[in-house]
Amino acid sequence: MAEQRSLTIADLGELDLIERLKPFCAPNAVGDDGALIAVDAGHRLVVTTDVLVDTVHFSDRTTPPFTVGWRAVAANLSDLAAMGAAPLGITVGLGLPPETPWAWVKSLYEGMAACLREYGGAIVGGDVCRAAQRTVSITALGQVWPEWAIRRDTAVPGMSVVVTGAHGGSRAGLAMLLGELEGCDTTAAAGWIRSHQQPVPRFDAIFELNQRMPLAGPRPAIAGMDSSDGLANALLQLSKSSGVGMDIMRSRIPLPAGLSAAVGRDLAINWALYGGEDFELVLCLPPDLATSFAAASGATILGKTTHTGIVQVLFWTADEKPTPMSIPLSHKSFQHF
Repeated sequence: MAEQRSLTIADLGELDLIERLKPFCAPNAVGDDGALIAVDAGHRLVVTTDVLVDTVHFSDRTTPPFTVGWRAVAANLSDLAAMGAAPLGITVGLGLPPETPWAWVKSLYEGMAACLREYGGAIVGGDVCRAAQRTVSITALGQVWPEWAIRRDTAVPGMSVVVTGAHGGSRAGLAMLLGELEGCDTTAAAGWIRSHQQPVPRFDAIFELNQRMPLAGPRPAIAGMDSSDGLANALLQLSKSSGVGMDIMRSRIPLPAGLSAAVGRDLAINWALYGGEDFELVLCLPPDLATSFAAASGATILGKTTHTGIVQVLFWTADEKPTPMSIPLSHKSFQHF
């Protein structure tokens, strides 16, 4: 008996494919030329787009289709969180070779839907087309009170630089999946892989931050962004946008459990700064707010903003006094071109 061939996108055709994808979308959202999305009175719409390309951002070796879907959504929701916004919905653009199995696309959407159920929003539309390689483009829509929006250009000297979560875990997870690391603690390795395949948009941290803000009257100036392109990149971007420098304490850079033991502290720090795809938040906050926020959220105060315009990592002694040696940060994270 001949083996049954897997159903492909070419077998389905565009219209049947869209019909099969409708159950993953918000009720009555798909069918017109555009989605109608209500925004609460007094809010601003926040829009962000992220494109994932096969062999550039994901591969069958490192990311099953469910996790491709999760990561694609999480990356966009992380951008909304970094703006202080709440998610409303997403649109999905798919470029697919005709021989793509339907099972791959179905699992992709299951991953998207799972992430949205966990963190908010719904699929409200999109587009599909033939392509030479698999491409997933997500546009996410969110809303935020104008005075609650978080920008990159509002830091001033004397702020505390705060980061949520650990960094380097996604890069370590990728190394595990590629077979670059062996003999690691299995529990730690599972956490690194989870960080790479199913990152968490940090709406919880934004909630904790807002809990410490005045409900009425002016809010203190803050600045921030996410660290999806690497911690070093985020620090440099904030520095450039706000026109401030930063002194970052190397000893305070938070690392995933077991990473230093597995690869050595120097490489672990390098992965934390330049590995990318950790999807945490980097914030510049007034010192009192930073202390309160860090205590409640588990975030880490890395250092402070300065007048110099230089972002540097300082090597500190045990009594928190800087040594003469410092290293300016550079854009060594992943670049598309």
